[in-house]
Amino acid sequence: MLSLVFHWLLSAVSITAISKLLPGVHVKSFGTSLLVAAVYGILHVLFFQVLALIFFVPRFLTFRLFDLVINAFLLFLTDEFLENFEIDSLGTTLLAAVALTILNSVWGWLF
Repeated sequence: MLSLVFHWLLSAVSITAISKLLPGVHVKSFGTSLLVAAVYGILHVLFFQVLALIFFVPRFLTFRLFDLVINAFLLFLTDEFLENFEIDSLGTTLLAAVALTILNSVWGWLF
């Protein structure tokens, strides 16, 4: 349970960092980042495996790089659900998903 809370906090830190680095990502506060991390995490748990199964062929043909597109779609859904979180364009969404995936992988590797 503690590791889940720790991962959630690190994801919120990653989202805050991404909002500072990418000009098209807007987050009102760290509290909003916590909410974004929670909603994105729930969407990821609920839908990633289903989408990965549906898009098995593109994932296989791209050596799982298509996972970044799935993550971008889940980030787009998070943007649509939350009012205080805004991503300006599809390209920015894809870059934010790549950055979030990389940062969360680094956090997982470090801790």
